[in-house]
Amino acid sequence: MSRPYRRAALHTAAAATAVVAVLGLAACSSSGQTSTSSDAQAAKVNPADDRLAADPLSAVRAAADITGHNGSLQDVTTLHTVAAKKQMLLHGTGVYDYSAHLGRLEVSVPAGSGSAPAGRLTEIVSPGVVYLQNSGAKVPAGKWVKLSVQQLGDGNLVSSGATDPASAADALRGAQTATLVDSATVDGVVLKHYRGTLDLTAAAKATGGPSSAGLALAAHTFTVKAVPYDVWLDEHGRINKIVEVFTFAQVPGSTAPKDQTMVTSTSVFSGFGSPVQVTVPSDADIVAPSAAAGSK
Repeated sequence: MSRPYRRAALHTAAAATAVVAVLGLAACSSSGQTSTSSDAQAAKVNPADDRLAADPLSAVRAAADITGHNGSLQDVTTLHTVAAKKQMLLHGTGVYDYSAHLGRLEVSVPAGSGSAPAGRLTEIVSPGVVYLQNSGAKVPAGKWVKLSVQQLGDGNLVSSGATDPASAADALRGAQTATLVDSATVDGVVLKHYRGTLDLTAAAKATGGPSSAGLALAAHTFTVKAVPYDVWLDEHGRINKIVEVFTFAQVPGSTAPKDQTMVTSTSVFSGFGSPVQVTVPSDADIVAPSAAAGSK
């Protein structure tokens, strides 16, 4: 784990703290967005034809692809962090456009979150790259910082205050176990609840391409390799709600319970297929991390 990320971990992985911790790093280079076979396949699939698999493990592993077949979604996210006697709860909302491989999240940052004041952190995610606005006091208003996920020890799964919808879903490709817990009707939709563990290394291999980079990094950083999850899938196999629990060490190499930070990421998806528009910031609005860290 890099030194900047360890400093973030000591502040319970709060969104603004993790961002400020990496602003002193050298400017990153963008990872290209490449089409994969799953992208081509998704374009040919009618989402209405998707069906939930009878086998629990097959249903869970297929959920990311099936959810992506719809083209877009809306997301309500929470991140609950527990470290020793400290707790923090971050809330966010956002959208994701699968055709453009872009998502936008707005995360509410409470007062006392590391080096940044209370406010709202805006995040635009793309495969291998994240753009952050309002990420720290030294970043000019309205400007963005552009980071490669390689600069974030957890691959940006939690360090910016939210797990983006695509990453949360992609992690399920690494499901190792899956058990059907129960079924319930929520807002008129029948949802089946599955529970199990997933492996992020397997998820990265199954995802492939630039989108796998964050999962691969997180697999090395998180200390609990069998990541617990709960997921609720509808009759088409789409993710309606997903909960994943990530754990990492505040003290490098330590396995002692007192040195562990636990982050519970919850995402609720809706609005499947509703038009969304997400664009990356223009070059003129991007501040290099090194410049932002050195500004007065």
